[in-house]
Amino acid sequence: MPRIVKSGLIQMSLGKTEGEGTIDEIKEAMLQKHLPLIEEAGKQGVQILCLQEIFNTPYFCPGQDAKWYASAEAVPGPTVDRMAEFAKKYEMVMIVPVYEQEQPGLLYNTAAVIDADGTYLGKYRKNHIPHTSGFWEKFFFRPGNLGYPVFETRYARIGIYICYDRHFPEGARALGLNGAEIVYNPSATVAGLSQYLWQLEQPAHAVANGYFMGCSNRVGIEKPWDLGRFYGSSYFVDPRGQIFEQGSEDQDELIVAELDLDMIDEVRSTWQFYRDRRPESYDTLVAP
Repeated sequence: MPRIVKSGLIQMSLGKTEGEGTIDEIKEAMLQKHLPLIEEAGKQGVQILCLQEIFNTPYFCPGQDAKWYASAEAVPGPTVDRMAEFAKKYEMVMIVPVYEQEQPGLLYNTAAVIDADGTYLGKYRKNHIPHTSGFWEKFFFRPGNLGYPVFETRYARIGIYICYDRHFPEGARALGLNGAEIVYNPSATVAGLSQYLWQLEQPAHAVANGYFMGCSNRVGIEKPWDLGRFYGSSYFVDPRGQIFEQGSEDQDELIVAELDLDMIDEVRSTWQFYRDRRPESYDTLVAP
């Protein structure tokens, strides 16, 4: 019996902008903007749905304004609890990226994983934190400290890698070694140098590790920041490195694809990268 998983990605532009409301109002407007597409995913029978990086706020990292610390919340907490209702309603696994407060002053860029019965399974905290060219993330986020967990959901074993993480092959390999069949990369990335890398790095991870990836990105321009245009282009890529479903560069939309997980065994039986690894020769990779 083939193992076919129907998966979805949501790419979204900003709702209320800074100056149009309080932080709580901006978060609520962004969440409300997502709800029609979350509902649409459920009605289409999507089994695993991934939202974009810190999905319910602006991407505030082009500035260094401490007021955005107030947008962080517990995980699990109010937003994850609300999303769990939709996960349970539609029997749909959900990846929910939010700004996490573990305690005052301990803040993370985090993605929660909710199983198809609404159960909170755990979270991934972004490990690699950029601090350059308008991406001043070290002002807002601590580096992740939970490693590279893989979550056994009803439909597949999934891992998370958030935005800038995708530039580092080491964690992508760790997710494969930990058993991931699908790795999701929720992102906030703008036109320029990264647009070429967006089409290059994640297919390379998929090939090197023999798994599927689902990669989501924002769309539009977020004021008052002048970071540039988020170019969407969310996509799915298979273990052969082929992008087989992709969104537009400028539309709020739900991208849906069917993933044949049997392809993983087929590809790994041909390309024996796990068999032929030489970890005893890689000591310099982890040297300080």
